[in-house]
Amino acid sequence: MINNALFAPVTDLKGVGTKTAANLGSLGIYSIYDLLFYFPFRYDELQTLPLDQIMDGQKVLLKGVVATEAFVSRFGYKKSRLSFKMRIDHDIIMVNFFNQPWLRKKVEIGKEVAVYGKYNVARQSLSGFKFVAAKENDSGMAPIYPVNKHIRQKKLVDLINLAINDFLNKVTDVVPEAVRRKYRLLSDQEIIQKMHHPKNPNEAKLAKRSAIFREFFIFETEIALLSSANSHHSKGFAKHYDLSEVAKLTKSLPFELSNDQKQVVNEIFADMHSERQMQRLLQGEVGSGKTVVAVYALFAAVTAGYQAALMVPTEILATQHFKKIDELLRPLGVRIALLTGNTKTMERREIYREITDGTINIIIGTHALIQKKVIFKKLGLIIIDEQHRFGVGQRQALINKGDHPDILAMTATPIPRTLALTVYGEMSISEIRHLPSGRKTIISSWKTSNQMKGVYALMHKQLAQGFQIYAVTPLITESEAVDLKNAEQLHTKLSHDFPDQKVVLLHGQMPGPKKDEIMADFSAGKIDILVTTSVIEVGVDVANANMMIIYNADRFGISQLHQLRGRIGRGHTQSYCIFMADPKTEAGKARMKIVASTTDGFKLAEEDLKMRGEGDLFGKAQSGLPEFRVGNVVNDYNTLVVAQKVAQKLVQDDPELQDKSHNSLKQVLEYKQLEQERA
Repeated sequence: MINNALFAPVTDLKGVGTKTAANLGSLGIYSIYDLLFYFPFRYDELQTLPLDQIMDGQKVLLKGVVATEAFVSRFGYKKSRLSFKMRIDHDIIMVNFFNQPWLRKKVEIGKEVAVYGKYNVARQSLSGFKFVAAKENDSGMAPIYPVNKHIRQKKLVDLINLAINDFLNKVTDVVPEAVRRKYRLLSDQEIIQKMHHPKNPNEAKLAKRSAIFREFFIFETEIALLSSANSHHSKGFAKHYDLSEVAKLTKSLPFELSNDQKQVVNEIFADMHSERQMQRLLQGEVGSGKTVVAVYALFAAVTAGYQAALMVPTEILATQHFKKIDELLRPLGVRIALLTGNTKTMERREIYREITDGTINIIIGTHALIQKKVIFKKLGLIIIDEQHRFGVGQRQALINKGDHPDILAMTATPIPRTLALTVYGEMSISEIRHLPSGRKTIISSWKTSNQMKGVYALMHKQLAQGFQIYAVTPLITESEAVDLKNAEQLHTKLSHDFPDQKVVLLHGQMPGPKKDEIMADFSAGKIDILVTTSVIEVGVDVANANMMIIYNADRFGISQLHQLRGRIGRGHTQSYCIFMADPKTEAGKARMKIVASTTDGFKLAEEDLKMRGEGDLFGKAQSGLPEFRVGNVVNDYNTLVVAQKVAQKLVQDDPELQDKSHNSLKQVLEYKQLEQERA
């Protein structure tokens, strides 16, 4: 473990036990460092004004003395209103807090209080959002943090303040002093102080600017070190694959490759035949046939006498790939194995042994592939699918298992080329833009809840023809329990409305074997309607399922909706995708119109990034981009470019980060790698 008190577990803070530590872990906070750099996503500006200067509906901070006892009235299920009168100089106003009855203990007659809320001029009343503590009261800006049901705002604020008081003096700078001077950036201690307790909006803006650069700089340094470790492609081994064997694969396929697929295979083969290490990113439309391209690369590596590994983010996707690739390559004498977290102990040991002695030619799996016990005899090719779902350290851990193996990364969520080059360093980029021949364009439409009758009519028609249907409901991390209930309610409703059909529920909280069993039944046609969450977003390929209804579609991002839609249209029959949504905002309506109007993933990626730049945070993990806590690669693209140049120059001058001035950066990078291993 890194010898630095900052990276000690949160239990080193006074009053933090194992339960609180577990709750903080649900937010991705494991250490003192995580707490210090867990920044607010917005601030309540605590502006104090005389009553006669406040506009109707304005958010304001009012300070006064409690004039009456608090009274709690209840109405409806779990609904309440806490009311009391507050004296401000010679005026009396009414303060109301809705659904926060526990605040009653803060209201004592004669006590001075500060309340933040929305003012109603006509009624001379304040709808309170919160009581403001003295520290927030003084700063003029109250930080609001991303939280969940496990940890409340006040608790998190208290812990962050405790960490600042006890550990701020131990924080040293990650960004070199010369760089900070050149770009007018704050030190790490100043970033922490001013992000958590800005005195005014301008101070918060300056702190965020520095925090964004710092975050991008750390990421780009990781990328630069990765490129440096892989010798900027210069070192590698030519793979002398057997073209006559590859021809057998082409002959065995029940279809012809598209022109895009042929072009990409040629690009990959040229890289593999070169003595430089391949570093290529393959961006492919949903359902465009990236897997078949991967099969060519895997098989070519095997014919050249090497082993190959395919790493994917989920067990469902790993299993899907294994079945498809094994079916294509086993007849050609290739030994393929599947390794995931659920692989049985005895089978796992056998797989380890056969990878080491070279019996296994291709191993397909999840991050289980980066375990220490996985030792290859001669690893020559690594393919990483949906590679943005893995951390830089995880990717490097797999790369380190071979001697400069060729690397092919794949993503079904394309991003603009300029952005890809900045985010993914020096990778060459290949694109598959067109669907394989014979595939019909999915007919997409946006419907509101009052149009459900027509949707049901189309569902009945498709079911009568023997086709299967996906019914997808959102699952967003912050409210898993609520959304799981939504999925269960939808399952109950569809079971009632389609009594003659087999309707089954699938969700991510089910045990792996149960999920596999349900998917196997759906693939075999034993299930008519599969009610599911976005667990089916990647890796599910059932040609007979040619209709999808996505409920509350406005709760998904464009990229995620496109990924989900890609689960249908796998056969040669006409498919239909219906986005059910009643969006309240203009942005929500625009998102529905865009995704229903085109199935071009590259066009949607551009639109998604534009909208994401305006603050759309849904579907973040599915955007094809690494996730940043403070920065936004679209809005802050120029900062990203500068951070990339600075990081590349630093690594070029000091490839091992041996200079003492880089100690803090080195420790943060080591800690990030430990975090990725934990994930």
